[in-house]
Amino acid sequence: MSEPTPPPDPRVTLLLSAMGRGDPSAPEELWPIVYEELRRLAARRMASEPSGHTLQPTALVHEAYFRLVGGGDPGFENRAHFFGSAARAMRRILVERARRDGAEKRGGGRERKRLEASDDLGLAAAPDGAVDLLALDEALSKLEAFDADLARVVSLRYFAGLSVDETADALGVSPRTVKRDWSVARAWLFRAMTGEAP
Repeated sequence: MSEPTPPPDPRVTLLLSAMGRGDPSAPEELWPIVYEELRRLAARRMASEPSGHTLQPTALVHEAYFRLVGGGDPGFENRAHFFGSAARAMRRILVERARRDGAEKRGGGRERKRLEASDDLGLAAAPDGAVDLLALDEALSKLEAFDADLARVVSLRYFAGLSVDETADALGVSPRTVKRDWSVARAWLFRAMTGEAP
């Protein structure tokens, strides 16, 4: 049984609003409030990385946060927008790392990364349990063009590691909607990556 999700801290929305107004102290004040939740999400995501990887959850959180707030006004609308953006930032970092590692280790070839795909996404994995993260990213980009809501559910559930209830809270929808969208998105990604019926 998973531990209960703490209630959202109302200071997050207030500080995001302050950031939007250009308050230079808001990112620094926001950091300790969101750090533990971001680190928990990163740890979930990193648990599926192969042993010996060099990127740690703390480094993933720091890099994602810097990307989110380091370039001026990020324009976050609310808490859900912030954590959705954090999920996308973590995804981009992991994909960039996979591309870089593939280029270094295989002279530019693609590298399979060990992901929880067979459990989380229902995708066929290689015998070693690895899934091509770059192929997954490509399929997810196509899903975003097809249905952005489905892609957001995948980003939050798979890349950020949120539960159904956490995803529902972040998106402002019911858990039933998240379950339905998660099922549809998994089937869509399976077809996109394998060319087969789910």
